[in-house]
Amino acid sequence: MLAGCLLSACSPPSTLERIHQEKVLHIITRNAPSVYYEGRDGPAGFEYELAKRFADDLGVRLQVRVADNRSEIFSVLNKGYASFAAAGLAITPERAKRYKLSPVYLHAHPMIVYRDGTPRPDKPEDLVGRSIMVIANSSHVADLKALQKRYPGIRWEAHKDMDTVDLLQAVNDGKTDLAVVDSNELDINQAFFPKVRKGFQFAREDSFAWFFPASEDNSLVDKAKAFFKKIEADGTLAQLRERYYGHQNRLSYVGARTFVYHVRNRLPNYEDVFREAASTYKLDWRLLAAIGYQESHWRPNAVSPTGVRGLMMLTLDTAQDLGINNRLNPEASILGGAKYFSQILQQIPDHIPEPDRTWFALASYNVGYGHVEDARILAQAAGKDPDKWADVKDYLPLLAQKKWYSRTKHGYARGQEAVVYVQNIRRYFDVLAWMNQPASNGEVVASQTELKQGGTPDKQHAMADVKLPAGLQLTPPTL
Repeated sequence: MLAGCLLSACSPPSTLERIHQEKVLHIITRNAPSVYYEGRDGPAGFEYELAKRFADDLGVRLQVRVADNRSEIFSVLNKGYASFAAAGLAITPERAKRYKLSPVYLHAHPMIVYRDGTPRPDKPEDLVGRSIMVIANSSHVADLKALQKRYPGIRWEAHKDMDTVDLLQAVNDGKTDLAVVDSNELDINQAFFPKVRKGFQFAREDSFAWFFPASEDNSLVDKAKAFFKKIEADGTLAQLRERYYGHQNRLSYVGARTFVYHVRNRLPNYEDVFREAASTYKLDWRLLAAIGYQESHWRPNAVSPTGVRGLMMLTLDTAQDLGINNRLNPEASILGGAKYFSQILQQIPDHIPEPDRTWFALASYNVGYGHVEDARILAQAAGKDPDKWADVKDYLPLLAQKKWYSRTKHGYARGQEAVVYVQNIRRYFDVLAWMNQPASNGEVVASQTELKQGGTPDKQHAMADVKLPAGLQLTPPTL
């Protein structure tokens, strides 16, 4: 027994045991809207959310270190200064040999982007003779090298101190002809760079994973594999993908330019009112502003053919219920819209967590709470989760089909419009949230992106391709 104890005492703890002893999980990441950033309410980002859930699953605290570039990320891993990298890194054959990997949790396409007004690249030979920027140590460098063997005239500049946002800024400002970025990061940043356009997908699909130091044992990697298997099975991973990427790419080129123009020229006239109204009703002012933009493009005299009017486009009956005498008064309209949305939010069941509760409230604001409940019933009857917007949004469009709405309590509804409505507001909110990140001292700072003017109102919102589920069994349970 003594010998056994001495042997055990001399054996070094496994990676997982060491993390439990320290009660801290150290990760290395990078700053980007799709990865990690400091939001108004604290850390946010797809990669951060995954890592935070993993740390919670381990019962330890998450410690985040932000790298300046990808070279630093790999340097930190090689020196064993982090448990793993959660930084939106694509798997390449070389990386797969040098590091241990988690299961794949995201896919994206490498995209060539160009500036509006310049020749659009449609095929690899269109890259010859044009300036191209790429991030050093990214998977795209290997893609370009492979392409260069077929087209020797392709040349590029690899920048180690640039990230996706910097590349998009360079294209937007005309400092380079082309750049290579991942489709997921392009979608989430598109609205910031209204002059950037998609060219073509020039390489195979990328797969993203966490990277673990090769020098460590497999105890933490195995735990990560079990973690991803669990969140894949219970729908958490799909929900996170939908939260960060499910509403992207809904702003057209014209719509994006119009929005950033209006942020500069219209929003300042009403921002104080949005803040006051949001404070009164305990809402996020940026969400309230996003609703106002979706409704009227922040035009206080907006009038629709159906009779709704004002900045928040209130109906006459709703305005009267809210005690508003003049719907064209912007202050009254914003305060009324805030009060009305707050009332709708209170109707959403308390057990539904955020942010899904807000997405349901937005859909109810557009199409009516009863119709949203009908869609939740359809979703649950099909074995989906009625408390997850990612599931229910596929069933709202069914309310426009007689086959389905004839069996629901509240009947026909233009459910797909409600889905697009929520997607648009979420996109506007994302832009406002990213532009108003708190600095390290707690102050709110503008985005590093220089917003460009231009564009005209985009009256046609991009209709989403919503998959219509089949084989529903309509035996509505109690929600």
